[in-house]
Amino acid sequence: MDNNYRNKISTVDEQGKRVWLFPKKPAGAFFNKRKIVSYGLLLMLLCMPFIKLNGKQLLLFNILERKFILFGQVFYPQDFSLFAISMVLMVAFVGLFTLAYGRIFCGWICPQTIFMEMVFRQIEYWIDGDANQQRKLWNLPMQGAKLRKRILKHSIFYIISFLLGNIFLAYIISADKLIEIMIDAPAKHIGGLISILIFSTIFYLVFSKMREQVCTIVCPYGRLQGVLVNNATLSVVYDFIRGEKRAKISKGEDRETEEKGDCVDCGLCVQVCPTGIDIRNGTQLECVNCTACIDACDTVMEKVGFEKGLIRYDSIEGVETRKRFSFTPRIVMLTALMAGVLIALISLLATRADVEVVLLRTRGTLFQKINDQEISNLFDINIINKTDDVKSIEIKLIGSDGYIKMIGNNLKANPGAESQGKFMLIKSKESLSSNKEKVLFGIYANGELIDEVKCTYVGPLI
Repeated sequence: MDNNYRNKISTVDEQGKRVWLFPKKPAGAFFNKRKIVSYGLLLMLLCMPFIKLNGKQLLLFNILERKFILFGQVFYPQDFSLFAISMVLMVAFVGLFTLAYGRIFCGWICPQTIFMEMVFRQIEYWIDGDANQQRKLWNLPMQGAKLRKRILKHSIFYIISFLLGNIFLAYIISADKLIEIMIDAPAKHIGGLISILIFSTIFYLVFSKMREQVCTIVCPYGRLQGVLVNNATLSVVYDFIRGEKRAKISKGEDRETEEKGDCVDCGLCVQVCPTGIDIRNGTQLECVNCTACIDACDTVMEKVGFEKGLIRYDSIEGVETRKRFSFTPRIVMLTALMAGVLIALISLLATRADVEVVLLRTRGTLFQKINDQEISNLFDINIINKTDDVKSIEIKLIGSDGYIKMIGNNLKANPGAESQGKFMLIKSKESLSSNKEKVLFGIYANGELIDEVKCTYVGPLI
């Protein structure tokens, strides 16, 4: 095993210059499954901003207005505590998932991988050809056929990036506002147009220039792998016990007698790798578990008559113990913990109140004498409306005598806003059984009971 790979990444040479990769076009069973998953996720990504649930966009992350919509539920800055808890739960989920299943997310679900390998790279294969043709084209002067291909390829890249920029913006400012920008005069929406161009240029540079360096250098999740995985983690691994010693295959040879492993040293696993690593050197930070090397190796094993799975989904521990991957108690426990975290997160979001009410007797006040028969207490009410609708708030006394008198105008709670009000609860002296009583208020929004709050009502000594 070559240990030099530990000292540098494969996309940078000894002088610190970028090494441009030309991965061979992948093909095989895993790649076909990845295509189904990837294009399904792409369809969801493109459609979700334009899907509405209960009149609201399905997903919206409006950072500018601090308004978020998740599957029809609206979240405002007042939900920051809920957001913080959700983020902690999500981090816990990601950590548990990686401990159990490695970087399956990176290879199968990550938008960077999907767009790079299933969209941009496929266009590149169509225009520039496979790896060898791309290398030849790279070394040609920028003229003639190369110039035409470069113009065509990068024009298509930018058009797709422009589409992605629009979709990305739809998740931020809403699809309705995006359509308004698109059909209206550009002069009226200079800010929106500049935003779209900025996003488009970023996407273009990521997929045409940075590519695998996003995974190996920029992505924090990718760099976190070193502390999240261990020898029992499921990942794409090379069976070094079965594969070593590597040697080319010869007709009629007895590899077992000659102490040769099943690896025929064809190098295809390296040639198809989109991050330029040699999986035979062991688990590496740059590996995104895309399975391209599995397909390449299985194809070769099938041709030479050896058992497939020399490179496979397994763990280092599984390779060493010769036990194929199975759902061990550790995996089951981690999966159960993930399910628990996910259920807790969904419950947290689903049970969130649309309107929050804080009702307290005004600080520093006792009772006020209205007349010889009636006394009052002053109360403060604070309403946080987390919906998109105006709420007309009404306060009613439940289960005891007395009446409520609002101070000022009737209380209305605007969408995504916090409203305050004051009111007096007036009771007759005869209805009081002590100088401190518990009273129950019913809070109604647009005629619907949304909360019940118990407070202390104080009166004169009896």
